[in-house]
Amino acid sequence: MPVFNSRLLRCFTSLIIAGAFCAGPLASLSSAEEALPKATIDGTGLGWRELGKDDFTNVNCFDDTWTWDGGQVKCTGKPVGVIRSIKPITNFEMVAEWKHLRSGGNSGIFVWASEEALASIKPGQLPPGGIEVQVLDHGYTEQYEKSSGKKADWFTSHGDVFPVGASKMKPFPPTAPNGQRSFPRKNLSKGINEWNHYYVRAINGEIRLWVNGEEVSGGEKCEPATGFLCLESEGAPVEFRNLRIRELP
Repeated sequence: MPVFNSRLLRCFTSLIIAGAFCAGPLASLSSAEEALPKATIDGTGLGWRELGKDDFTNVNCFDDTWTWDGGQVKCTGKPVGVIRSIKPITNFEMVAEWKHLRSGGNSGIFVWASEEALASIKPGQLPPGGIEVQVLDHGYTEQYEKSSGKKADWFTSHGDVFPVGASKMKPFPPTAPNGQRSFPRKNLSKGINEWNHYYVRAINGEIRLWVNGEEVSGGEKCEPATGFLCLESEGAPVEFRNLRIRELP
């Protein structure tokens, strides 16, 4: 069986998305590539399938925290916690649309969360492991600065990607001041009551995020590079729809 070549897949996908050849890390994109038209992966075609209620199980939320209605899922945000995929996943592509219903809303998509990280967490806790793809409303920045009296320079609300707990990742630049988070190189997410589109590609320990059609953040050398996919409840109502996945070799 031929060896799976992740770089070829990255290049092929980049051709579809940006009309350009794969050029390595985010920071190396040329101005010519930046000017190319962008497209949004909709999660249809060969190998893609919809993620629904039967693909997830509750970890530490209440029975009514998550409500499924066809291709849309609503989360009350209470308690803080997660639902996880039925089985662990290694290499995959995923699309998800989300919107916050309250200013400052917080949520996320966990990738490669280990069984150990999910084993004994209680309501009100998040997994101490995995790679988080941040789902955060713009109002969170103002609320944080007002309540803490500190400048919000260690996070953004446009698609940070970062390791949680014992997990590891080498973030793509630009990064947070402490070097732990991959900051988006463009601010593309929309505000409350507006749908945002995420495309996540996670292959061989590398994760990349596209926000509303453009690649913005990610990282490599993730450990572990297999595990459960989780949706996060974190204090405020949030909705997801059109969750789709394509598992890869």
